Amino acid sequence: MLIKVNDNVQVIAGADKGTTGKVLKVDHKNNKVLVEGVARVWKHVRKSQKNPQGGRLNKEMPIAISNVMIVCPQTGKPSRIGVRYLKDGTKERYAKASGASLGTMSPPRPAYAS
Repeated sequence: MLIKVNDNVQVIAGADKGTTGKVLKVDHKNNKVLVEGVARVWKHVRKSQKNPQGGRLNKEMPIAISNVMIVCPQTGKPSRIGVRYLKDGTKERYAKASGASLGTMSPPRPAYAS
């Protein structure tokens, strides 16, 4: 999975289609992401010592990672993500639409330097 925490993503399918938000959590095992302000539900909570009043909590639920696309920092539009090696052998993510860098993934490796 190439989407990481703190990436800015746009929802491309589902009830919140078109909404953008920051990724709060990535669940690699279940291929889900938790996006800020997306897929909000009411959670009914029983009274307890931790929550003495009880009642209803509004919280975000995870959505499938296939339903989000990263927002390109240059154009501000959704884009697919690619991986490439730089001349010094550093591995980086990039937006396929514009070619803009989305940050490095690994330190320089001499075997991949050109």
